[in-house]
Amino acid sequence: MGVLTAVVSAMLAGAIQTAPVAPPPPQDPPTELGDVVVDGRSLADRVEEFVDEVAAPPRRRGIARWRSRVCIGVVNLQKAQAQGLIDRISAVADEYGVRLGEPGCQPNVVVIFADDGRAMAGALVEADRRAFHLGVGGLDRGKVALEQFRQSDAPVRWWHVSMPVVGATGARAIRMPGDSGPIFVPGEGLVNNGRPITDMLNKVIVIVDAGKLEHVAGDQLADYLAMVSLAQVDPDGDTRAYDTILNIFDAPAAPNQLTAWDRGYLEALYDSWPQRLEGSHHAAAVARILERQDGGSPRP
Repeated sequence: MGVLTAVVSAMLAGAIQTAPVAPPPPQDPPTELGDVVVDGRSLADRVEEFVDEVAAPPRRRGIARWRSRVCIGVVNLQKAQAQGLIDRISAVADEYGVRLGEPGCQPNVVVIFADDGRAMAGALVEADRRAFHLGVGGLDRGKVALEQFRQSDAPVRWWHVSMPVVGATGARAIRMPGDSGPIFVPGEGLVNNGRPITDMLNKVIVIVDAGKLEHVAGDQLADYLAMVSLAQVDPDGDTRAYDTILNIFDAPAAPNQLTAWDRGYLEALYDSWPQRLEGSHHAAAVARILERQDGGSPRP
């Protein structure tokens, strides 16, 4: 499944930047600080709640991460700004061992800037619904979530498609339309013959409503886009009680960059091959990372 349908490819022809250049100069960060609240819960309990709010895998699937090379395209933005975003998202991906595509590669993470995010989302889904929802259970969050993606008024919306694979080899572990009979892995036999299955991100489509960014600095947006491009983040998750870049549109004193909580989440996400990653296991791994870093207190 390619990330761009024929109609999207035609619409975006010549508008996608994929070659890295130096990022634009950073903007001055906001200095306002919120009130300090003492929370008596254990770190493990707080992290488990954080993971519950953030993680949004399809039903009956584990939390997915990138295994194939990631190629990032930015659309409808001036070249220098677009390539600055690509540089930052690529740098974050590289920190966690995600392989990056070469300049000129076919994007599987597409960030589209639009004057009207809702109209853009509706047009893309209407043009080729199967590019978002193939109809095979467990590859995305389903019809209801797709309608929310279309109708949302959020400044940024995103859509993930994933694929269950054999953990050791990366071979597809699910029957797709047109398949007949059991799925085999060459030299190994049936995929469900005792080998671990994991979930791999296949494509991410992000739409940014350009008219709703007035209070967000460029560096903040870049790290926010990195987070939602590398992880299946729940667009309805309530993370206001935690120190995370995901709060830049909701909190008056939002972080300026990825925080210890964000980095712990991503580190645990990409340090767990080849087994399927479930929410409770992920939360425990994030907690261990935050304890090791001696940080991670949630903010109001």
